[in-house]
Amino acid sequence: MLRQQGEDRAGRGAAVAPAEARPWGLALVLLAGMGALFFSSYGLANWLASQRAEVPFFYFEWERRIPFVPWSIMPYWSIDLLYGLSFFLWRTRAELLVHARRLLAAQVISVACFIAFPLRFAFDRPQADGLPGHLFTLLGGFDKPFNQAPSLHISLLVILWVAYAIHARGGWRWLLHGWFSLIGVSVLTTYQHHAIDVPTGWLVGWFCVFLFPFGQGRWRGGQAARARTRQLAGRYAAGALAVGAVALALLPVSALAALLLGWLALSLACVAAIYRQGEPGLFQKGHDGTMPMAAHWVLAPYLLGALANSRWWTRSQSGASEIVPGLWVGRFPGGGELRRLGADAVLDLTAELPRLASATLYRCVPVLDLTVPTQAQLDEAVAVLDAWHLDGRKVLVCCALGYSRSALVAAAWLAGRAGAHDAGQALALLRKGRPAVVLGPDSVAALSQFVGRRQAAAQSSGGAGYVGPDA
Repeated sequence: MLRQQGEDRAGRGAAVAPAEARPWGLALVLLAGMGALFFSSYGLANWLASQRAEVPFFYFEWERRIPFVPWSIMPYWSIDLLYGLSFFLWRTRAELLVHARRLLAAQVISVACFIAFPLRFAFDRPQADGLPGHLFTLLGGFDKPFNQAPSLHISLLVILWVAYAIHARGGWRWLLHGWFSLIGVSVLTTYQHHAIDVPTGWLVGWFCVFLFPFGQGRWRGGQAARARTRQLAGRYAAGALAVGAVALALLPVSALAALLLGWLALSLACVAAIYRQGEPGLFQKGHDGTMPMAAHWVLAPYLLGALANSRWWTRSQSGASEIVPGLWVGRFPGGGELRRLGADAVLDLTAELPRLASATLYRCVPVLDLTVPTQAQLDEAVAVLDAWHLDGRKVLVCCALGYSRSALVAAAWLAGRAGAHDAGQALALLRKGRPAVVLGPDSVAALSQFVGRRQAAAQSSGGAGYVGPDA
């Protein structure tokens, strides 16, 4: 949550207009509209469930040992106040609209689930006295024992937690985390939800945060959708559908297995959408190689699979190979690998893997896996290598395996340096240092185009060809 706070603030910083007045009026309008939508849609789902002759339930036997804690109704209720106040946190209209879209998405997804497969709470709630008793009575006036999974309370908790964490400072931040933790626990100790509702609501909440990031423009730019990315999008979409079907089939057998497979299906569907748009920035990986917490949660099954794939295919090969003194090409590194190399700078070409290792200098130029970097991406990556080379840095250029994206960037940099003055010489030098590189016809064509552009630019400016600054 702390990482999400910092990254959301960084994403908002570029878009903030200092002279813009706070959108108080729009906040009031959105609060009124969202409040009306919340009570009407939530009530409709409750009413539809109540019309059924039998509404199923699901719980684990161990849940019977969860104590009923009457006073926990107070943190449970407090989310309503926090929900209303959250509309007035934002300094700009753009920030407010992102927050409202997150809340709206959570409402729509959750209510759709409540209507499609309603569940009810199975236990009898003990009587409560005093103020907690009055609050339970008030709650029971509109909140029936339906609308269980995913827990909308938990989904809103995630979205509000992120919103308030952006603005909290010092000790208030820890108070905030403590109180929001109490709210999360209270859905169980007030006997409002069963355990299965919590992780499903948690995932829906993070999905809404992932779907609508702050500073959305900074996630754009890079590769455009083309035949290759659309083909890969289709494969990921097919995988998502297949895994989702298995998850549904396993639901009567094992709720835990169904939940995990459903999570995998969601992550694959998100990756399919990213490839369909051809936007590596939609993985939300920053220039420093980090990803926001929302991306970690939503994409976790895919991220773990991508890392395992990286290690499996390189298990019998050297993790990194020195091409020329001070330049390595290799797989996505862990901290130990980076220390063994002695590299103090990392140029990361992966869009899909969050940074694992620390280095003095770290720069990510995100490129979709199994695709060829664009000329703009090659220009950006080579410019970084130029600057680091002049600074005397020891550089690791990496991608998932160290065989394709990173190899192409290294070859582009070598064409004009270290005795390689054209694409053929650069490839020969690259393969001499790392024989396992895999550069297909599209990659070779991209390299030739890059070298040709640089040579033409050098000739038009009076130079003899494309040579490095150290030539």
